[in-house]
Amino acid sequence: MSSNTPQPTPGDESTLNPLQRRVWFLSGLGVLLDGFDLFIIGVALPLITVQFALGDFDKGMVGAAAVLGAVVGAAVMGRLADHFGRRLLFVADLLLFVIFAVLSAFAWDLWSLLAFRFLLGFAVGADYPIASSYLAEFMPSSVRGRWMVGAFSFQAIGILLGASLGVLILLSGADQDLAWRLMLGAGALPALVIVFLRRSIPESPEWEQTKKAQKKHPGTRALFAPGLRRRTILAVVPWFLMDIMLYGVGIFTPTVLAMISIGGDGTVIGKDIAVTAGTAALDIFLVIGFVIAIVLVERVGRMSLQIVGFVGATVGLLLLATGSLGTQSDPVILIGFAVFNLMVNTGPNSTTFLVAAEVFPTELRATGAGLAASAAKLGAVVGIISLPLMLGSIGLAATMYIIAGVSALGMIVTAVFRFETAGRELREVNTMPYPLPAPTGASDDR
Repeated sequence: MSSNTPQPTPGDESTLNPLQRRVWFLSGLGVLLDGFDLFIIGVALPLITVQFALGDFDKGMVGAAAVLGAVVGAAVMGRLADHFGRRLLFVADLLLFVIFAVLSAFAWDLWSLLAFRFLLGFAVGADYPIASSYLAEFMPSSVRGRWMVGAFSFQAIGILLGASLGVLILLSGADQDLAWRLMLGAGALPALVIVFLRRSIPESPEWEQTKKAQKKHPGTRALFAPGLRRRTILAVVPWFLMDIMLYGVGIFTPTVLAMISIGGDGTVIGKDIAVTAGTAALDIFLVIGFVIAIVLVERVGRMSLQIVGFVGATVGLLLLATGSLGTQSDPVILIGFAVFNLMVNTGPNSTTFLVAAEVFPTELRATGAGLAASAAKLGAVVGIISLPLMLGSIGLAATMYIIAGVSALGMIVTAVFRFETAGRELREVNTMPYPLPAPTGASDDR
């Protein structure tokens, strides 16, 4: 790093300098790609199903392949980011995304598609702990939560971009085979631009200082030592549970809308256009949820927001379940989707990303965040694979009741293991016992 590079000091600013804003923006763009890919595979899946004659299990595997890759990528690359620094891997992971997005577009059968999607997911998963650790170490403590949630909100922008691009491709007149290939390869171009922009940012000063002071790097097992075990549970378990419902419901929202006979002209592409447009309209509530989280995360704290979000998501899922029991209940189902999307982003989808980057000491930050993100993506795999199987065997209502129970469990775990990090410098959090005492002038949030 050059000597004239601006060096942000954690916690000493209320506004961001140009370097901090740049790190924030480039971190957010990586999350955008995850949102884009999350949505685009849902739009492409009906076309891929026809192309490769997929059964229910095959559809689940195609939906889950990238997420399963993310399980491995988050754990492996998070650990490496604590050893070798944030910056190098911050660039390398998106290079992998470019390569495997292109290869996914040229898949010739189910197995090649699964392999390329898995490797693309490895890159997506890697970006979670690297970007969140990097970002947390650059942000001032007084606004860290707001800006980190702001970066994570790029996921909703990516989802909306995926929806828009999916509709445009479907309306373009491209045949079914070409349409899904264009969708899966489309993320390579913005990823390549992000790689170029990330090349010139410096290493995290917080990581460099910690690395110099270290005599021995702690292993992953340190996350389960008495001093960190409860923090690890708080970072890992709610995120795991949240992604079961988020990815299960999110990827198969078009499938559920198709089950309630939303629009279309009777053709595969016509039906796909109708449910994609309906899903995109519902996903506006994801954006609103992120806006609410940005406004409230420093005011009410991470834990209160996470608990309220889990409660609201549970209500939305119960509405989905109840609405599916009636014969004229389509509006109730749509309201359930809207409430779920709003509250999951107001709460746990925003806060779990943030908490996982805050609660661990610097020498284990990316390792801990990687473990949490890996567990979360494992939860996503569970949701993606199990949801179509449950829909086919026990129906929509029973499936939504089960997912509502998962959401309620997330709320309980958060309430039991909660502690608040809002307003604290990372170095202060590093040395705090569990549970953390309240910051000066704030109420005790234990």
